[in-house]
Amino acid sequence: MAIERKPIRRGGIKSAGYDRANRILEIEFDNGSIVQHTAVGEEIARRFLTSASPASVYKDTIQEEFTVRRIK
Repeated sequence: MAIERKPIRRGGIKSAGYDRANRILEIEFDNGSIVQHTAVGEEIARRFLTSASPASVYKDTIQEEFTVRRIK
């Protein structure tokens, strides 16, 4: 199942989307790589997706805390 990503275009992040049912946050970076973080809570995903500086939220809250799987 594909996760619908919305444009972010800030801080090296091109787009991102969240699958609430499976708690997966999918992020596409400016360099073309795509990763999925699993077991991400809805509040953390919402904070990341609506942040004025998503790269900071990603580095501080998501990057090292949640299991990552590289998609591309």
